[in-house]
Amino acid sequence: MAPELVRQLRSRVELALDRLRPALIADGGNIELLDVEEEGTVRVEFQGACASCPAQAATLRLALEPYVKREVPEVAALVAVATVPTPAA
Repeated sequence: MAPELVRQLRSRVELALDRLRPALIADGGNIELLDVEEEGTVRVEFQGACASCPAQAATLRLALEPYVKREVPEVAALVAVATVPTPAA
């Protein structure tokens, strides 16, 4: 996929996530788009209360992923990535 198409895909995914964010923010969390790969894998990071929520996997598979796939059919999968905080120097 051409770099411009990947950028457009990323923009469409970001718009879809923007529509979902108010519900996550209302619960004290958020979601950040980290990467959109050419084959359609979207990597996201849960933040705030969502980062440690026991329902995180269910939220991802049953709510977020189906919505994003419906809005952006090129998306093959949404994958949550846990980032490790960097220690202060």
